[in-house]
Formats: sequence, C-alpha cells, structure tokens
Amino acid sequence: MEKLKRPVYLKAGTDDFFKKLRTEVNETVLQNSSLYLFNIIKSLGLLVLFFSSYTCILLFGNSTPLLFFFYILCGITMIVLFINAFHDAAHGALFKKSKHNEWFMYVLELFGGNHWLWTRRHINLHHAYPNVPDWDIDIKQSDIIRIFPNSPLFNYHKYQHIYMWFIYPLYSLNWIYIRDFKDFFGKRNNYVKKVVENIPQKEIYKLFLAKALNLFYLLFIPMIVLKQPWYIVLAGWFSMHLCGSMLGVVALVSTHVDEDAHFPETDEDGNLSATWAMHQMIVTKDFSTNSKLANFLYGGFTHHVAHHLFPGVGHTYYPYITPIIMRYAEEYDLPYTSYPFYHAVRSHFRMLKNKGVKENIMMTGEI
Repeated sequence: MEKLKRPVYLKAGTDDFFKKLRTEVNETVLQNSSLYLFNIIKSLGLLVLFFSSYTCILLFGNSTPLLFFFYILCGITMIVLFINAFHDAAHGALFKKSKHNEWFMYVLELFGGNHWLWTRRHINLHHAYPNVPDWDIDIKQSDIIRIFPNSPLFNYHKYQHIYMWFIYPLYSLNWIYIRDFKDFFGKRNNYVKKVVENIPQKEIYKLFLAKALNLFYLLFIPMIVLKQPWYIVLAGWFSMHLCGSMLGVVALVSTHVDEDAHFPETDEDGNLSATWAMHQMIVTKDFSTNSKLANFLYGGFTHHVAHHLFPGVGHTYYPYITPIIMRYAEEYDLPYTSYPFYHAVRSHFRMLKNKGVKENIMMTGEI
C-alpha cells in the first residue's frame, strides 16, 4: 500500500499539563507496590482459572450442561486475560523486568494469538496514533464496518448499526483465525506493513503452530476424550467464543468510537494539530470507572484515558490515577469524558448509524 508520512504531534510547551501530571503520578500513586503485586496475583489467578475450567471440560464434559458451562467460563476468562494480563504484559507493565513480560506473552500463543504481531499493531499503530485515519489499525480492520470518515462508503453500511450486533459476537474468532492471517499476508490496507519492513520467518511458523495447537487442545481433544457428539462439542467451543466476545466488545466499543468521537487527520506534511498528551485526552474516553466489577473485568479499559497517558503502568494503578487526571482536566480545561457502559455502547451504535450514510461537514468529527 502507499507509504504515508508518519504523523507528527505538536511539540509540548514548557507549561504542558502532562509534565506536571506525570510528576505527580510518579511521586504518589506509583509508589504503592501493593498494586503491582495485586496485578501479578490477579493475572496468574486468571491463568489458573482458565486451565482449571478447561480441565473441567475434560473431566465433566459428558454432562452437556457442564460442558457448556465450563466452555463459557473458559471464554469469559480468556477475554478477561486478554484485556488485563496480556494487555499489560504487551505494554511491559505486568512485571518490572521486560524479559518477564516477554516470557508471559508467549502464553498468548496457547490462546491462538501471536504476541509479536499484537505488540506491533497495538503499540506501534493504535497507541502511537489513536483514532488517526490510515494509522489506527484497531479501528480500521475491515470494510464490513465504516468508522473513519475517510473510509469508503458502501450501500450496506446503512445497515451496519443493525448487522454489527450479530458480527461483534464473532470478534475472537475473527481475531484468532482471520485477522492475524490478514495482517501477516494481506496486501490491501495492511497497516502493519507501515511499521514492519519484513516479518521474521519464525513468526510465520509460530502463527500456524499457535492456531493449530489452540484448535487441537480446545476443540479436538474434547471431541476425542468425551462421549459427546462432535457437534455438541463444536457448539460448546463456539459458545466459548460467542460469550467471551460479547463481554470483550463492550470494552472495544466504549473507549474511542462513540458518536462524539474525533478522528484527527494530518496536514499534507504529516502534522497533527495537538500535542501527544492532548491528543490522547481528545480521542479517548472512560466508562464505568466507579464500578468495581467493571474495573476487575476490563482492567485498563474502564480507565482508558489513564491507560493512554500511562501505557507502561499496570491497570491496577489506574483507579488512583484517574482522579488526578480529572483534576488536571478541570484546571487546564481539558476534554475528559466518562460514562456508564450502557451509554457508551448505545452511543457507539448511534455512531455506526451516522457513519453508514453520506456525511456532511458537521458530522466528520475532525478537529
């Protein structure tokens, strides 16, 4: 695809709010080592819960209700692991030593992912240029859905606010068995190729091995071991992805892509109109920050502004960083939004409805 200039942020001034914010966070919140320990215990506990649930599939799966129960528990635990533990490790925020984060990310391969690829598209594209057209791969994934104002508009997009209710529950299946292959081998709209010259050959081998291993132990071994019809096991496996995806999609649609979302474009020289920190505040939103359950399930996504400003910090610190961000937002007149998850989801589908029709200049969300 056409090589584009990397976006360049406006240089921060001496009175930039983020310099003061970062100093205060470093001197206060980040001194609490118990939050670091809790993150590790939570992550390892989730890992134990997933493989315990998988073991229960093999032990008790001859009972159809228990088969579905433990598959669904696997699906929920898998997504919570992705959103919390693997997400933090990808940012180097789970363990203090980078090699330990790298080792932990290899566990992602057991879930069918490829941590080399995820790190590059999530860190080098989404976090580097969130909501920037032609760069944020986490928003632009397929022509099935239209979000960016500069994306092509097809006739079927007028119905995307309807049919995406049925497609979003397939998210993890798409990620593991379609999107990764597209990012490795696709030629059209391949954003990864913007930040990677050549994909290491060993990563291609690992890609296929991880997918095969994931299918083998989660689907084929239960088919072989259990006295269930193959289609019942297949249905249980499918329910795992369905339920996990429905839980995970709440986080994915609630933080960057609501009806008031901004999609800042660069000028012809590749320059953006805001500093890096201001850009994060403009394009990122929080949801359900006061819910302990939401914070446990969604980790760094409920306090997503804190995550984008401090991506190298574990998610267990964010509930204590967010009040400081809110104070600075009021003091410096910065954009900050937080709303309940149901409002965020509803707003996202209203955005899909708006983006599915021809836009006028008042609907582009540009700054």
